[in-house]
Amino acid sequence: MEAIYQYAWLVPVLPLVGAMLVGLGLISFNQVTNRARQLNAVFVVSLLGAAMFLSVALLVSQFQGHAPYIRTLEWAAAGNFHLTMGYTIDHLTALMLVIVTTVAFLVMVYTDGYMAHDPGYVRFYAYLSLFSSSMLGLVVSPNIVQIYIFWELVGMCSYLLVGFWYDRQAAADACQKAFVTNRVGDFGLLLGILGLYWATGSFEFEAIGDRLQILVETGSLSGLLAGLFAILVFLGPVAKSAQFPLHVWLPDAMEGPTPISALIHAATMVAAGVFLIARMYPVFEGIPAAMNVIAFTGAFTAFLGATIAITQNDIKKGLAYSTISQLGYMVMAMGVGAYSAGLFHLMTHAYFKAMLFLGSGSVIHGMEAVVGHDPALAQDMRMMGGLRKFMPITAITFLIGTLAISGIPPFAGFWSKDEILGSAFAANPFLWFVGWATAGITAFYMFRMYFSTFEGKFRGNQSEIRQKLKSAAANTLMSPSPLAPNFGPGAMDTRELAALSDDSHGHGHSEHPHESPRTMTLPLIALAIPSILIGLVGTPYANYFEEFIYPPSETLAEVMEKVAEFDQTEFFIMAGSSVGISLIGITLASLMYLFGKIDPAAIASSIKPLYELSLNKWYFDDIYHRFFVLGSRRLARQVMEVDYRVVDGAVNLTGFFTLISGEGLKYLENGRAQFYALIVFGAVLGLVIVFGVT
Repeated sequence: MEAIYQYAWLVPVLPLVGAMLVGLGLISFNQVTNRARQLNAVFVVSLLGAAMFLSVALLVSQFQGHAPYIRTLEWAAAGNFHLTMGYTIDHLTALMLVIVTTVAFLVMVYTDGYMAHDPGYVRFYAYLSLFSSSMLGLVVSPNIVQIYIFWELVGMCSYLLVGFWYDRQAAADACQKAFVTNRVGDFGLLLGILGLYWATGSFEFEAIGDRLQILVETGSLSGLLAGLFAILVFLGPVAKSAQFPLHVWLPDAMEGPTPISALIHAATMVAAGVFLIARMYPVFEGIPAAMNVIAFTGAFTAFLGATIAITQNDIKKGLAYSTISQLGYMVMAMGVGAYSAGLFHLMTHAYFKAMLFLGSGSVIHGMEAVVGHDPALAQDMRMMGGLRKFMPITAITFLIGTLAISGIPPFAGFWSKDEILGSAFAANPFLWFVGWATAGITAFYMFRMYFSTFEGKFRGNQSEIRQKLKSAAANTLMSPSPLAPNFGPGAMDTRELAALSDDSHGHGHSEHPHESPRTMTLPLIALAIPSILIGLVGTPYANYFEEFIYPPSETLAEVMEKVAEFDQTEFFIMAGSSVGISLIGITLASLMYLFGKIDPAAIASSIKPLYELSLNKWYFDDIYHRFFVLGSRRLARQVMEVDYRVVDGAVNLTGFFTLISGEGLKYLENGRAQFYALIVFGAVLGLVIVFGVT
């Protein structure tokens, strides 16, 4: 088994090789490479498949008890400063490698059907492979500096993929928004890294935690300064994992193709933030103030995302706010000390959220055949309904994901969410209440999404609804009205739509949508299996997950003792309350959107301020636009005025003085030696008189 660890570096390198070779092909032999699109796809997917099998082997080895493995080499040295690079394989790394590679592999298979007619098909595969490699490199990093390098690479790849259809203004704006927002968090992370190195003299995770604790205990470093460094580091995950107040980029990132939405939301970019909190847990754990900031930030983000998702009509935007909410649960778990519970929810969420996003892409793919060259309508749930009859596989898998995220047993989300709520109740009942209420809201908006999309009558071929939505969108400027589709373009490029309408397989415009091809449905079926079963590895009465993943500060004996303290009565009370609130949410969604017994419009009008607050995303985008975008423009204008009047004025004045002096002096240059001698005599006489007088 030791040989596996010696070649573990291949896990991030294999997809990197695929991205490099395909990218070089696109640069050097563009037409030939694009003509061999299927061959390039098979090549990239095969390399990632090999990385996936190696990751599974590493996880099995770690589960069987192999000691953590680390291999480093000296990267830079200057005096007492030494920086190493390499890779490490431990329980956390092995788990994350399997999550990233399995989800990325299924997303790549799905991409073949989803992007089949897109001119950027090969380029998209190259970006996906580079994105996967960057995340895998981040996961195996043995120190905070190497994590920061791959952290920035992940951000760069998300910029390329969110703005993949760069000729669309909305996509170009979305990738810039994601990039700028993440730079805010990354700047805080960089300051935190430098501050921790200044205090501890190390970039190693456990060494930083141990030394920082000693420094605070001995009084060599104030607790306030240690807390500041920890919170600065936490700013990185706040941006990457879309936590309040840097959450605004993630819903806009839906402008990218749906496969990348699934990968970002499930296993790569947003997971990187939670992973970094887990890696830096030895630092955060010893600073109660930092842990409180993490816990309350996560709880508020969970509630915020859920309340906004209630009113979303774009199926992808609804899932995006759902991701923000679920990430809030994970961050809250880390803040209350539920290390394994947070990572458990990260794992279960990765599979059912990937399935939900790929399911939404399947819906959009089918809807494109109905709405034609108006892809924005393909994402609007008000144009859907009754799709279960036309897309049974997509409907069944989407329902499984909906049940899982709603916390209904025995689906995966129930076990991980219940463990988080139980830990939150033990730490702070207020945090538990926020998480418990959010669970009910989650069940409501997810079943609202399912019923609006898959049940009832199909509304996509009703021209009056389409016209109503178009006119509402045309009349909307900054704040969307209830009928305005507040989202960007659909899943496919308009050129792909043209290819579909000319396709001999009959994918042109039709009255009803169709089920997606096998390359799209098979990944959905594959993801449905862990969405149902994977939660069973973390049940409270046989918690194999916690025995495998536990905080660095605890020993296996302490973990086993904690697992053995299972209180059945407490479990049934906590689980019953979480399932109960979820069932209330499902019941309300059924009465509103399935049976029509309650009119949602009447409720919205009766609580219009709250409805408008949710519909306008708590006005965060408007506030940020007013203060940061418009404010930056005003500041830029003032700076320009200073530059024009002061800086340019000083330069122009210097030039003007030089011009005038030159013009005056040129008349003294007449070429006559007698005149020059007279000037010299006059100057000498003047100096004699001056010095003689003084």
